[in-house]
Amino acid sequence: KGEIVAVVGPNGSGKSTLIRALVGAVQPSSGTIVKDANLRIGYVPQRLTIDPTLPMTVGRFLNLPTRRSKSEVQDALENAGVGGIPKRQMTALSGGQFQRVLLARAVLEKPHLLILDEPTTGLDQPGSADFYRQIEEVRSNLNCAVLMVSHELHVVMSASDRVICLNGHVCCE
Repeated sequence: KGEIVAVVGPNGSGKSTLIRALVGAVQPSSGTIVKDANLRIGYVPQRLTIDPTLPMTVGRFLNLPTRRSKSEVQDALENAGVGGIPKRQMTALSGGQFQRVLLARAVLEKPHLLILDEPTTGLDQPGSADFYRQIEEVRSNLNCAVLMVSHELHVVMSASDRVICLNGHVCCE
């Protein structure tokens, strides 16, 4: 609890597969995953594509599939660092804003564990560094554990309490 752990490794090393197994999207080919029965997981995917012709505001997106109060949505957006955008169209957001909305969606679950799969893909270096600072703030606000996958070793080393290197197996920690 309260720890930020980063998973790094080359393409094909098993990082995203590990994350997908932890969230229950795939079954592990061997071994077992043991989780507390009451564990709440917030998940920020590597990418999410929304049909550009779909007229959906940020607020509406955060109310799917479960309706939330306006104050819950606003608190989640503020926690993610984008408090002023609930009426903006999802398709009109910058890459950084879109990732923060995905973070807000994960924060709505009040997770014990926040999992991020390469959350800064497509962001420039300043946007990426800013996003990692926001993750530290979210961790502090929620007192949750954070598990993130990244290719940005230099940023991850400064933003993480622990780093695990994968390449088909745990190479080092």
